[in-house]
Amino acid sequence: MKLKREFYRQDGISLARALIGKTLVHRSPDGVTQGMIIETEAYMGYADKAAHSYKKNSKRVNVQYGDGGYVYMYLIYGMYDCFNIVANCTGTPEAVLVRALAPLSGLDLMQDRRGTIKMKNLCSGPGKLCKAMALTMAQYGADLCGDKLYIEDRGDMQDFAVSETPRINVDYAEEARDYLWRFCMKGHPMLSRKDTQVIVN
Repeated sequence: MKLKREFYRQDGISLARALIGKTLVHRSPDGVTQGMIIETEAYMGYADKAAHSYKKNSKRVNVQYGDGGYVYMYLIYGMYDCFNIVANCTGTPEAVLVRALAPLSGLDLMQDRRGTIKMKNLCSGPGKLCKAMALTMAQYGADLCGDKLYIEDRGDMQDFAVSETPRINVDYAEEARDYLWRFCMKGHPMLSRKDTQVIVN
């Protein structure tokens, strides 16, 4: 079942956790690729020194100030795309970075795009998964309630534990670097980094 708008209107921390185990689907001109979300990070706007929207609105983060369920894309190091999901409601700039997927279908496409046949390396990082799923800055502002790029709750997942750890590469963010706002499917082999320092829920 495709997730509806109301699902995305929860706060960023709750959304980041709730997305674990859901399926990201991209119907691109080349074909369909799908991956299970296994790792996310929450970025909490005004309350979060690691968030792009921490101090003020800008053209770069404008989509975060709208309704939940839209796509926020950005580049790191000027070359790697990162796929984020806008959380909460209009006026509250929170977002969830999707850090890793477990590939489910469209594997040939993913392997061709990534230049590797190693399943473990296809989507085990934000830049990797964007390349495998053909997600670029062209998806900035896309509606996840549409028909081309969306997230499904398939309701067939067995129980799994979720780990909470500090986020990755936010050492500049002072006290915010220690917030346990990274969520992982505990022990999954395709995480971008092992889920050490865990709190299991």
